[in-house]
Amino acid sequence: MEGLNSENQKNDPDPLSAPKIIGLTGGIGSGKTTVAKFIEDCGFPVYYSDDRAKDIVNDNEDLKLKIKALLGQQAYDEKGLYDRKFVSEIVFNDNELLHALNEIIHPAVRIDFEEWVKEQKKYLIFKETALLFELKLNRQCHRSILVTAEDNIRIKRVMDRDGKTYREVQTVMEKQMPEKEKIKLADCIIYNNTNLDDLKDQTEKVIFEIE
Repeated sequence: MEGLNSENQKNDPDPLSAPKIIGLTGGIGSGKTTVAKFIEDCGFPVYYSDDRAKDIVNDNEDLKLKIKALLGQQAYDEKGLYDRKFVSEIVFNDNELLHALNEIIHPAVRIDFEEWVKEQKKYLIFKETALLFELKLNRQCHRSILVTAEDNIRIKRVMDRDGKTYREVQTVMEKQMPEKEKIKLADCIIYNNTNLDDLKDQTEKVIFEIE
């Protein structure tokens, strides 16, 4: 599908109308970040929720106080930066604590996203987030896209990327919503089982169908 680009598709609607928000998600090792980059290559803006959350927990002083109150001073290192490794270790097997942490972080990310939306000019904008369905954020989207792949492929990608063992990656996957449940909820599905060319073609096809 050569030549797909936001500039050569149909004209953007009335600038006073709200853009259509497309949710983009995928589990660990699925390739959703790569798909997000392809979407940007087509000229559409992408809000990276997970990356913005990493910035917000360091930049928002009120948030830092709430996180320290919940998890202790060790949630931030001696330089005052969010200690992701420490936090991940203490909330990984404590769903109640994880939920409490999410209740602190996600409202701040939502506000940040709403401000970002106001600045966008395109008629389609994309929100990349790992927890699209878990937090029911898909209900706020015009369409949802799931990037998925076979479990063994996803595990090998993460092992190669992060140097983790098979069991470590499998344990993380077991904590996430099962793929079969996400597939039922998604409006569009991209299967990332082969190569980058195929992934790009699928991405462009999905965008074209959404338009």
